[in-house]
Amino acid sequence: MTGLKAFIQLEELIVDNNLLGNDLRLPRLPQLHTLTLNKNQLTDIEGLLEHLQEVTPALEYLSLLGNEACPNQLVSLDKDEDDYQRYRYFVLHKLKNLKFLDSRRVTQKEQLEAEARGAFMKVVKPKIEQ
Repeated sequence: MTGLKAFIQLEELIVDNNLLGNDLRLPRLPQLHTLTLNKNQLTDIEGLLEHLQEVTPALEYLSLLGNEACPNQLVSLDKDEDDYQRYRYFVLHKLKNLKFLDSRRVTQKEQLEAEARGAFMKVVKPKIEQ
């Protein structure tokens, strides 16, 4: 993704199905409002969101469907709507300017809930003992 440094006016970036992992680093893209990272290999939601906070201040639309970081039934059948809603609150707590997350508009109710309790909604993966 280093080639993006020259595109500081970039507004939309779609990088679905690119085997991108937790080492993803974007350059500062101050105009970027739409980012789709569907069906990659992202697992660390907190690290990703902290990075996006720093480099994409204008971000309004984010889609992470099909990544382990986005707990829904596209990734795992043991995830349910409650897991997905907690994920949404956590993402909205970190990225307060989002208007769309994945395939759904962000509601005012979600924004209020994310502000009140989003910090505590991180979906934690159980550690596998060896």
